[in-house]
Amino acid sequence: MSRTILITGGGTGIGRAVAHHFADAGDDVLVTGRRTGPLEETAAGRRTVRPLACDHTDPRALTALLAELPERIDVLVNNAGGNTDLDADGADDLAAYARNFRANLDANLLSAALTTKALDGRLAGGGTVVQIGSIAADQGGGAYGAAKAGLASWNVELSRILGPRDITANVVSPGYVADTEFFRDRLTDERRDRLVAASAVGRPGSPDDIAGTVAFLASPAARHLTGQVLNVNGGTRTTR
Repeated sequence: MSRTILITGGGTGIGRAVAHHFADAGDDVLVTGRRTGPLEETAAGRRTVRPLACDHTDPRALTALLAELPERIDVLVNNAGGNTDLDADGADDLAAYARNFRANLDANLLSAALTTKALDGRLAGGGTVVQIGSIAADQGGGAYGAAKAGLASWNVELSRILGPRDITANVVSPGYVADTEFFRDRLTDERRDRLVAASAVGRPGSPDDIAGTVAFLASPAARHLTGQVLNVNGGTRTTR
């Protein structure tokens, strides 16, 4: 029986890989984001993938999106986000600092919270919510890292709220993942080499690495796993 999967930020990188993974497994997939072009590219050639434009930081846009969605969502992947500091205008006054800090919180934390709240009545028992976090939550990363740390903390409470309904909620926390738009094509060879060298496996992560972990969390094998952060970083940051 096919499931219905909703992936925010599904137009590129990790979101696209997650969408293709579930679609190839026979699920019905909805991909959302602000840019219609990349969403349509994700859906191209896969009849079970449907693109829908939505800004997940905007409550009005989310309310409008609900009219386009089915009544049952089995898996929600809150992937939309990214380091908005990379798009900042360069101003360094206090007002700009506040504006840029809030932009990261909106993009990475509020977007997930609003989306999950909007879909609360449609999340199916036996399903799962997965947040895409970041190694920056533990290693530092300015407002972006703070937002991802907040996402992990918020997910703990979410897991307790959804648990009685047999819905799990977890965070997948990637390290350096190649083949995404995260660095806006500004990653130097020197920094890339440092990021790879910091890993135990000697290679960057791939979007498919993250997609596989998300798929595991949404599988029957992970039904007793909730309220957790799964670090997928090639050993760059280890836990015990």
